[in-house]
Amino acid sequence: MNILITGGSRGIGEACVREFCARGDRVAFLYRAQSEAAERLARETGAMAIQCDVSDSDAVTDAVAKAATFLGSIDVLVNNAGISQIKLFGDLTDRDWQKMIGTNLTGAFYVTRAVSKRMIAQQSGRIVNIGSMWGKTGASCEVHYSAAKAGLRGMTMALAKELGPSHITVNCVEPGVIDTEMNATLDEDTRRELCNATPLCRIGRAEEVAAAVCFLASDAASFITGQILGVDGGFAI
Repeated sequence: MNILITGGSRGIGEACVREFCARGDRVAFLYRAQSEAAERLARETGAMAIQCDVSDSDAVTDAVAKAATFLGSIDVLVNNAGISQIKLFGDLTDRDWQKMIGTNLTGAFYVTRAVSKRMIAQQSGRIVNIGSMWGKTGASCEVHYSAAKAGLRGMTMALAKELGPSHITVNCVEPGVIDTEMNATLDEDTRRELCNATPLCRIGRAEEVAAAVCFLASDAASFITGQILGVDGGFAI
């Protein structure tokens, strides 16, 4: 299969790039600023790295065209690009809100809009959105992040209905607390509290999320669409 992954230079996105490549798939991935990490990952896996800010509509159009030229077709889209920020709601600025929604939700819209046109033309495709358990439960001091991820939930279910007649599945994976750079700033007390709040009593690994993504992209999931799959150790039960 031919795979396009956004936010592919680190964390869950990097794990997805490595997992799909290990399975023999052809992969292109987008990254915003981590050029050194992106180039290294491309060398190690054979994937194509494409610089792109997904909150920029024109940049997305160009990047998707480059990816399609490299891949030949885009069979699977993984919307993983995202940012996080911990801040009291009353302290959020217009810029904080716009940047969060622009990357985590509008970015997924831009990329999906560009890719879905190609999938509709070929009458097949898989779209996997990477949400968050906070999109289901809400997170104090992460209102804008939670709102963006909740938006992905709604987009997933609505798109599944609209794109289903074109034989395109749309699903969402909602990770819990995962050991990535995004969570590296958490202090030990916070990490311990989060582990204790997780029924499996540990923090997850990016590879475990990637495995769920690969499943939803596979033929084994051909009759699964509009679903939200929590990979959170039971945290959001």
